[in-house]
Amino acid sequence: MTATLIQSSDRVLLRNISWQTYQSLLKDFEQQPGMRLTYDRGLLEIMMPLAPHETYKKLLGRFIEALTEELEIEIRSLGSLTCDREDLARGLEPDQCYYIQNEAAVRNRDRIDLTQDPPPDLAIEVDITSSSIDQLAIYAALGVPEVWRYDGQTLTIYHLVAGVYESRDRSLSLPQLTAAEVVRFLELSHTMGETSLVRQFRQWVSTISLPLEPDL
Repeated sequence: MTATLIQSSDRVLLRNISWQTYQSLLKDFEQQPGMRLTYDRGLLEIMMPLAPHETYKKLLGRFIEALTEELEIEIRSLGSLTCDREDLARGLEPDQCYYIQNEAAVRNRDRIDLTQDPPPDLAIEVDITSSSIDQLAIYAALGVPEVWRYDGQTLTIYHLVAGVYESRDRSLSLPQLTAAEVVRFLELSHTMGETSLVRQFRQWVSTISLPLEPDL
């Protein structure tokens, strides 16, 4: 029997949901890209993101894309690609995700199969109102090497180490970026237009150099 555990203005949490029902809902919501589904062994959360969530998600994505363009780093950006595995009974849709180190491995893939293909190298979660499901546990099960979580004030960068996420000051996939530097630019969005902000970010990228070693 399906039961509603939580219902609010931006999310619904259901339990006793089968994998088949989860997959059917993913198809049903294909034409509603704003809806995000997270599934964890029978628990299903359906989230309807609010405006601040969408703003920060877009800005973080633009920073990554601007940096990789300026430094001529090939990436494959897949937005809110559904990352799921039936054998794990888990799945979710990042706010943004990128293949960076493994870009060449999926460059020509029309469909990503995480039982055969590598997971995204970097996933971004904007968590203004905390999820009811432990998303980091799902990312760890899927083997995503790096996750960024931004709560509207703090950006935490997680590296997957021996199956467990540990917070770090610097990105693993893009070691030019530190959490403090990214937050500095996000805070500028309160006083600058988006176009001007991204232009200033690009100018900053042109002044930085790659550190000798990532912060591990």
